[in-house]
Amino acid sequence: MRFFKDTHIDFMGYWKWAVLGSLLIIAVGMASLIIKGPKYGIDFAGGTIVQVKFRDKVDIARIRKGLEEIKLGDSIIQQYGAPGNNEVLISLSKSSSSLEGISEQIRKVLVENFSDKGFEIRRVEMVGPRAGKDLRQKAMWAVIFSMIGMLIYAWWRFEFYFSVGAILALAHDTLIAMGAISLTNREFSLPVLAALLTIIGYSINDTIVVYDRIRENVRLNRSSSMYEIINESINETLSRTFLTSFTTWLVVISLFLFGGQVINDFAFTLLVGVIVGTYSSIFIASPVGLVMHERQKARAARQAAHVSEGRMVAHGAKATTSKIAAMGKSQKGAKEKGDKETKDKATRGA
Repeated sequence: MRFFKDTHIDFMGYWKWAVLGSLLIIAVGMASLIIKGPKYGIDFAGGTIVQVKFRDKVDIARIRKGLEEIKLGDSIIQQYGAPGNNEVLISLSKSSSSLEGISEQIRKVLVENFSDKGFEIRRVEMVGPRAGKDLRQKAMWAVIFSMIGMLIYAWWRFEFYFSVGAILALAHDTLIAMGAISLTNREFSLPVLAALLTIIGYSINDTIVVYDRIRENVRLNRSSSMYEIINESINETLSRTFLTSFTTWLVVISLFLFGGQVINDFAFTLLVGVIVGTYSSIFIASPVGLVMHERQKARAARQAAHVSEGRMVAHGAKATTSKIAAMGKSQKGAKEKGDKETKDKATRGA
């Protein structure tokens, strides 16, 4: 099935505007990340999370007042999920070596203050601060090593200038996704990390499809310029790119809308990633490959000109040397002839 047949869109004609727009979006996202700082989830920050479901609607201020009795009044208390679910998430900045102890203390407070509401403690999670720091470091290295691995793969399969385009597209997608997380005030957690790694895999797959078609068309259309070949290749794969991205996006938006609060951040990150991953394959990876190719071609032309110039200089020097040698030989012959004539005259005079 093909949605787009015989399209002739000049994608490369818009790449400068696309790159400018991407830089603006990345700048806004990174500014938000720097100003507000990353909002780490329990996985990376350390602490304890308690999820409680009430039978009826409950006042958060009343919960905080009850927690103050056990010196947990500085906890972050927020609604969890849809408003009608009556679920509350209690985040404690301090962790405890005993999950059961924390759970039991909170249970006693809730029983004393909300016995009429009916409640259920659904989840208790705890991560120590040292473990959270270790997870942050491992998450950072996971993203870096995945990009290095993709760079090596693209370099091995294609020309080096295309591998540079692929890795810049991956960095572009990751930075925009991180900026979107910061702008929407979401937490950086293990599910979000999994989503970022998924985006990297999805984006490189889409880029490889375009690169494969470019490589094939380079062999078939040797008379065409790289600009024309890249445009043609993107147009030929446009239908496949649209179908893949659209069907993936439908699945992800279903997870986002109906998957529940636990995977909401994961689904949101994927939603952003699918869109920017498709966009970057066309407007980031391909144009960077084109620019790198043109620079390499110009460098090769300059080197060839230098070599040709060197050969011409060497040939000129050789010709000049031969000419000088011939002139010297001629002069020597003339001198020898003159000397002989002088000697003959002297002999006849004698």
